[in-house]
Amino acid sequence: MKSDRATDADVIVVGAGNAAACAALAARDQGASVIMLEAAPRDEAGGNSTYTAGAMRFCFSGVDDILSVVPDLTEQEIEQSDFGSYGEDQFFDDMFRVTQFRTDPDLVDILVRQSLSTVQWMRSQGIRFQTSHGRQAYKVDGRFKFWGGLACEVWGGGPGLVDMELAAAARKGVEIRYETTAVGLLKDDAGVHGVRVLSGGAHQDLHARAVVLACGGFESNAEMRARYLGPNWDLAKVRGTRFNMGFGHRMALDAGAMPHGHWSGAHAVGWDQNAPAYGDLAVGDAFQKHSYPFGIMVNARGERFVDEGADFRNYTYAKYGREILAQPGLFAWQVFDAKVTHLLRDEYRIRQITKVKADTLQDLAEKLEGVDPVGFLRTVEAYNGAIRTDIPFDPNIKDGRAAVGLPVPKSNWANTIDTGPFEAYAVTCGVTFTFGGVKITGDAAVEDTQGAPIPGLFAAGEIVGGLFYHNYPGGTGLTAGAVFGKIAGETAAAFARRLADAAADQPIRKQA
Repeated sequence: MKSDRATDADVIVVGAGNAAACAALAARDQGASVIMLEAAPRDEAGGNSTYTAGAMRFCFSGVDDILSVVPDLTEQEIEQSDFGSYGEDQFFDDMFRVTQFRTDPDLVDILVRQSLSTVQWMRSQGIRFQTSHGRQAYKVDGRFKFWGGLACEVWGGGPGLVDMELAAAARKGVEIRYETTAVGLLKDDAGVHGVRVLSGGAHQDLHARAVVLACGGFESNAEMRARYLGPNWDLAKVRGTRFNMGFGHRMALDAGAMPHGHWSGAHAVGWDQNAPAYGDLAVGDAFQKHSYPFGIMVNARGERFVDEGADFRNYTYAKYGREILAQPGLFAWQVFDAKVTHLLRDEYRIRQITKVKADTLQDLAEKLEGVDPVGFLRTVEAYNGAIRTDIPFDPNIKDGRAAVGLPVPKSNWANTIDTGPFEAYAVTCGVTFTFGGVKITGDAAVEDTQGAPIPGLFAAGEIVGGLFYHNYPGGTGLTAGAVFGKIAGETAAAFARRLADAAADQPIRKQA
C-alpha cells in the first residue's frame, strides 16, 4: 500500500525483540511499509529476547510436529529420543495451574491454539530451530526422554533469534532505526497517528497509520520495580537488557490504555549473587541457576524456605526468585552432594560463578558466606532423616521421593546430602520481565479504560498484561511474543490499509 507524504510508514513498531520482529514481519507480509524503533544500539538490540536461552513452548502431538519445526533431525536422533507429546489440554492446564487460575481465558486460548502454527510460521520466515536435548531431556537406558513440555529452542538461543529475525526484516525492506527511543504517542480524538522519538539528542515526530508497542516491560527501571513490585525490588538484578525502562507502559497509559494483569508480579529467578546489575551478553543466560530440584536451598539462617521439588523446574523457577528476594540479605545458597552433581545444568560450569566446594559438610558450612553454620548443619541433618529412601530417584518424572514431616517439605527428587565432595552456589533474585501491562483484544488492539479499542494502537510481548500471574511456564514468553506479535502486525497492517483506502476515497480492500 502507498503512504501519503505526511506519513513516514504505514506501521511503526516500537521495539526490536521477538514480539516486535514478528509484528514487523507480519505487517510487511501484508504489504505495509514498516519502521522499527530500537532504543538500544545495534550490538545490544533485541530487548530481553537477546538474553533468553531460546526455548519455545508449543503444542505438538508427536515427532511429526517436531519435524515440521526441526526438519533436519536425523533418523538416529529420532530413534534415540522420546519426545512424547504436549497437547492443548496440557498447555491450558499448565497456564491455569501456575497462574492460580487468573490467566485471561481469551488470551490464553489464542496463545495455546496458535502456538504450533506460529512457530511453523517463524520457520517459514527463516528462523531455525533445534531440539532441546541439552536442557529439557535426560538420557535413560540409551534414550533421551523429554520431561517438561518443552522440546524445541531457537538455534543460537536469544542472540541467534534476534539476528535471524532482524535479518529477515531487513530482507523484506523493514527500516530499523537504532538508538531511537519512543517517548510518546501522537494521538488525537481519532486515535494514534505516530510516535514521538528521541534520537541523537533531538526529538522528532514520526507519523504512521498504526503503531505496535512491543518494547518490553519495566523490569530495567529500578524506580518502577520498587513502585509496583514492592520493597527491595529495586535491589534485584536484571537478567536482561538495560533498555526496558517502561516507556511503552507510560505512553500507553497516557494515551488512555486500560491497565491489565499482575502489576505487582514478575518473572524472577535464582541468579548468581555477584552477577552484574544488568545482563551480560558475553555470559548470556548462564548466570541462572536452575538445578535446585536436585539439592536444597538455604537462607542466611541455614534454613530451607521453598519446596525445591514441588514441580519440574519449568514450572517453579520463575517464581522462586521472589522467594529468594524475601530472605534475609536477599540471597540463598543452593547445595548439592556428589550423587547429583553430574545432573547440574551447564550454567553451573561457567567461569563467572559464586561457588564453594568442600569434602565434608562441616567444612562446607564454614564456607557458606553469610549463613549460620549451626543452623545449616541442623537443617541438613533433619532433611536427610526425612527422605523416603524406599522410593527410587528418577529425574525424568515427578518421582514422589519426598522429604516429609519437615516445616518445608520436599515433594520430589529428595536425595540425602551425605556424599562429598559437596558443592554450593550463591544466588539472588534475577528479574526477567514484569507481568503487568495493558489490556488487548484478541486482535492485539489496545483497549482504553472504557473497554473500546484505541484506533491505531496495538501491542504484543511483555507490555501485554493478563497472561501471567505469580508464575509462568518456562518457554511461554517467546511463544506469547511471537503469537501476539504476528497478530498485532497483521491487524495493524489491515487497519493501515483501511485508512489508506479511505484517504484515497476508494472502497476498503479485503485484507490479503
